[in-house]
Amino acid sequence: MGIFKAYDIRGIVPTELNEGIARRIGYAFAQELKAKHLVVGRDMRSHSPAIQTAVMDGIRDAGCDVTDIGLASTPMAYFAIGTLACDGGLNVTASHNGPKYNGFKLCRAGARPVSYDTGIGAIEKRVASQESMTPAPRRGGLKNEQMLERYVEHLLPFAKIQNRRAIVVDAANGMAGLVLPRLGQRLSVMGVELAPMYWELDGSFPNHEANPLKPEVMAVVGAAVKRSQGKFHAGASFDGDGDRCAFVDEAGTAIPNDLLTALLARELLKSHPGAAIVYDLRSSWVVPETIAACGGRPLRERVGHSYIKETMRREQAIFGGELSGHYYWKDHFYSDSALVAFLHVVSHLSTSDVLLSERVRDLRKYHATGEINFEVADKAAAMADLKARFGREATRMDELDGITIEMGSVGKKPWWWFNVRPSNTEPLLRLNLEASDAALRDEKRALLVGLLGKPVH
Repeated sequence: MGIFKAYDIRGIVPTELNEGIARRIGYAFAQELKAKHLVVGRDMRSHSPAIQTAVMDGIRDAGCDVTDIGLASTPMAYFAIGTLACDGGLNVTASHNGPKYNGFKLCRAGARPVSYDTGIGAIEKRVASQESMTPAPRRGGLKNEQMLERYVEHLLPFAKIQNRRAIVVDAANGMAGLVLPRLGQRLSVMGVELAPMYWELDGSFPNHEANPLKPEVMAVVGAAVKRSQGKFHAGASFDGDGDRCAFVDEAGTAIPNDLLTALLARELLKSHPGAAIVYDLRSSWVVPETIAACGGRPLRERVGHSYIKETMRREQAIFGGELSGHYYWKDHFYSDSALVAFLHVVSHLSTSDVLLSERVRDLRKYHATGEINFEVADKAAAMADLKARFGREATRMDELDGITIEMGSVGKKPWWWFNVRPSNTEPLLRLNLEASDAALRDEKRALLVGLLGKPVH
């Protein structure tokens, strides 16, 4: 797969992405948006300053002014793009990918995402064309803007702390570590103690991978909470660019991200009765069930931030959640912010002495496999085979994103469902399966693995 992906641009430096390509991308991005002013930030990777300079040079070659916000988490870049007078912008980052990767997350004005279908594909064509980058008659200007303090001020209203709480926070040496020290100072006055793990910015990720989807990553913060013997109320782990997070409870047990979506939805609907909430189709059936039971309007959407954000804007949804740990907020330009999610969770925990494990206990009612990946040579043929095998007996089937097949229905045991979809970022098929009981889950998991092949990690 090339560097121009469904949701962003991402590749290995310097073989797939280098300063020359970055400059062409900047020029093409400014042209595609017909932009007069763009905002550009970067993460902490060793090659990010050079890649940022190159992409800004390309933007300026196209006659577009640039505001350089320097080091920025991706949600902080969204905030800058959403609040500054501009036509859009980008953040130089490869998210949770390892040190050899870099890339760009792109937005239009108002922090509206640019996906492959809404601009990245066109940028790819411009970059691949043999046309020279003819400099504009007037080269774009460059100015610097510091956004950290303004971003912290934006975050603070989401903190509604009622009682003292202590949380272990693992930034994985990623960009959350830029914001957490300043935010932590302000939270300490409210009675929130943050115990830092790996807040030092280091694009080599010396301690562990910056991907809270992986159990071994969550085990790090989980062990720290457990060692405290009751001192800490929860733990949180962030990804490399600070737009995703996941949580462990007071015993260090990981909480699935879809259950966190249900928990947050339940709380938000108390103050926003009847509101729409978007969730991705990999999520447990407990998510739409909980939203509906609390009087909300559950909206099922395909995987991917551009789809979630578009549906949220169209339906005026207050909140959206993905199994991957992306949490989206109407009050954050319909964009994802892991720190907004973090503040909501801490605020929720501060309302009473009820433990986090107890708050999610009733949500642990169904039995999911989590996401399982397979290398499949012919992904379309594999999904067609699943459709033929299970389609006739299915209670319901759709192809919103890959293929989703439901066997039975909630409330009438036994039931199970699965979704198989092609990855938008890797040459993989991804399986998610859920059942009414653990034995049925394991049985059907074995069945699907037998059809799709050996899982890969």
